[in-house]
Amino acid sequence: MKVVLLAGGFGTRISEESQFKPKPMIEIGGMPILWHIMKGYAHFGYTDFIICAGYMQHVIKEWFADYFLHTSDITFDFTQGNKMIIHNQHAEPWRVTVVDTGLHTMTGGRIKRIQQYVGNETFMLTYGDGVCDVDINKLVAYHKSHGKLATLTSVQLKQEKGVLDIGGDNAVHSFREKSVNDGAPINAGFMVLEPQIFDYLEGDDTIFERKPMERLAAEGQLMSYSHSGYWQCMDTKREKDTLEKLWNSGKAPWKVWED
Repeated sequence: MKVVLLAGGFGTRISEESQFKPKPMIEIGGMPILWHIMKGYAHFGYTDFIICAGYMQHVIKEWFADYFLHTSDITFDFTQGNKMIIHNQHAEPWRVTVVDTGLHTMTGGRIKRIQQYVGNETFMLTYGDGVCDVDINKLVAYHKSHGKLATLTSVQLKQEKGVLDIGGDNAVHSFREKSVNDGAPINAGFMVLEPQIFDYLEGDDTIFERKPMERLAAEGQLMSYSHSGYWQCMDTKREKDTLEKLWNSGKAPWKVWED
């Protein structure tokens, strides 16, 4: 099953660093937060990634193009025709497709643009700036159990995210955009989607979190997987610093993988 990562928007400029790279490439513990998200999925066996890039997309492409250089010891031997020797390569066994989905494309439009790479298969989708310790295998199993088109992971936090009205049967009865301090379950990303979802998407101006998700909810096709564990997005410098502190402490809750 492929994992689609939304990493193309302008996002919030959380620090001076984000003027020179997309927010998903801002580092926590020396590695982009995007890498942390991918490591989480890979821990559960999902290693085929599609990255919806846009803003400064070349930074993402260049980082992955040189990924083995980041993780290996290298000898540059200029005495024998500019020879490069790689020692103890530690690159992740991932398949990563980076797609330029446009500079100004909205979230729904970005998803629509990668349809050809997903094909007619169930796929996963999340945002490129939030980490979580959700059990992906349990999330996928739940999605398969109810037979609906879409499952999202919900968390109970007072944050400015898409607000959900979840019934006793875990069906999402309505979806609306954020308002300050709602105190209701919010959409944390980490979604599982059927390929029919592409029929709900139109052009580049489509915002996935509005009309498509509202329609899915109205039709009874949007389900919620309730997660009571850790989740944190990185919208502000304060949140970045919090994630950095947790990582440096050796107790990062989202680090479900072994070194």
